[in-house]
Amino acid sequence: MKTTNERTGLAQMAAAMAISGTVGIFVLESGQSAWNVVFFRCVFGALGLLAYCLARGLLRPGIFTRATLAWALAAGAAIVLNWVLLFSAYRLASISLSTAVYNFQPFFLIALGTVFLGERPTLGKLAWSLIAFGGLLLVLRIEPAELAQAGGYLHGLALALGAGALYAVTSIIVKRLKHIAPHVLALVQVSLGAVLLLPMVDFGALPAAPSQWGYLVAIGLLHTSLTYILLYSAIQKLPTTSVAALAFIYPAVAIVLDFVVYGQRLALSQVAGVSLILLAAAGVSLNWRLPARGGRRARPDAGAGAA
Repeated sequence: MKTTNERTGLAQMAAAMAISGTVGIFVLESGQSAWNVVFFRCVFGALGLLAYCLARGLLRPGIFTRATLAWALAAGAAIVLNWVLLFSAYRLASISLSTAVYNFQPFFLIALGTVFLGERPTLGKLAWSLIAFGGLLLVLRIEPAELAQAGGYLHGLALALGAGALYAVTSIIVKRLKHIAPHVLALVQVSLGAVLLLPMVDFGALPAAPSQWGYLVAIGLLHTSLTYILLYSAIQKLPTTSVAALAFIYPAVAIVLDFVVYGQRLALSQVAGVSLILLAAAGVSLNWRLPARGGRRARPDAGAGAA
């Protein structure tokens, strides 16, 4: 039987992922460029997280050394550029396909862990990686006519893939900073983003309609501040398998909303590709075992956790 604490964590995680799944709609409806959207996400997100950190007494002298601050800033630069690439992909390749390709990130984590942390991927993880790669090829639907188009959906999917890689870079760096409160790290990241993106903002194209400003404020306070707070609170209460399983609410909500709001329909091959990518990502995150030859089950990956 689940404890009250765990039930609260499940609700918080589900809410965080459901909110995250709506961000693509807010980005497109804001009518702003990706640079402008991410800048205001960082500004409003920093205000919300600053208020939370002050209220919880998380800000105090000596949190960072020079080395840990440098790593935190590097992670911030990666996550901010990740947002820029992903939001740019939405307009080129649709929310559905961009989100599916973005969820290729666990396999970038495997590669980065192998190169920089000396981790040896198990045969199970390699098998799931091959399945995900097959799904990626189905999603891409590479055709000569598409390759000749600049700014087409393949360009958008490349941006989403790059965003997933940058998210994996952020995750690798944050592993070095486990002793620092994650809310403080998030505050550093969005504060850095506001500074870095200031020169990129097109102030001449700011929205005139209050509703568009509402979308920008919501992306900062709802999709950034509140989502981070819910997510990190849930992670403290739940086992890794529950966190990994509930994370797939995010792509599910994004794909369903893209169909409901924009009528985005995928080709059957792309539906199959999206399914393979999400299945493989779940397999890696939840440490599912593939059937071994002769009908035997493969042994579980030793020490494997959520990507």
